[in-house]
Amino acid sequence: MADRRTRGMTGSDLSRTTAARATAIAEQLHYECSILLELYRTKESFTAEVTVADGRLVSVPPPSSQLDTRDKLWRLHSALLQCRSLLERAIAKEEEELGGGMKGDYETQRRMVKERLSLLLINTGELLKAVDGTAVLTPDLEGLELDGPTILFELKLWVYRIFKEVDYWTKTAITTLQSLPMVIAKERAVTTRRARSTRSTRR
Repeated sequence: MADRRTRGMTGSDLSRTTAARATAIAEQLHYECSILLELYRTKESFTAEVTVADGRLVSVPPPSSQLDTRDKLWRLHSALLQCRSLLERAIAKEEEELGGGMKGDYETQRRMVKERLSLLLINTGELLKAVDGTAVLTPDLEGLELDGPTILFELKLWVYRIFKEVDYWTKTAITTLQSLPMVIAKERAVTTRRARSTRSTRR
């Protein structure tokens, strides 16, 4: 039954379905990020006065209303890939420098965020394939701050900043993905009008 339904869907229908699924995953990830940030602040005894440096850790082109659906998805997918690389490095640095210790709520939540982020990446990759029709290329991760500082407190702030970066791009993902069904429908309408116009001209 599911196969028959899938075969009956157009590319636009599949894109909308995948976009809806990706949005739900992003919303759940945003919730899990908020829990992770709270657990980390508690674990490191960070007060409200503790702040991190301004600016993004992830490097992607600036947002623009001129970007088409593929470019918006590529920008988002690239940012999320960089977030996963940063998150994996933050986890490794914590294990190396701060020690693994007992596994508790914080470690469990950290793993959940990483797994949910990977799931979101799979779905944004599927969206890119549906829109572009080609294999998704892996963006260049050169230039990311993957080494981290050596001073203990600065290392803790760096990890915290990475968690906040993941949270930021998760919120961006929700906004971008929520707008996709409308954009896909508009682009499909334009394509249909052009096709009709071409047929009319040939007649």
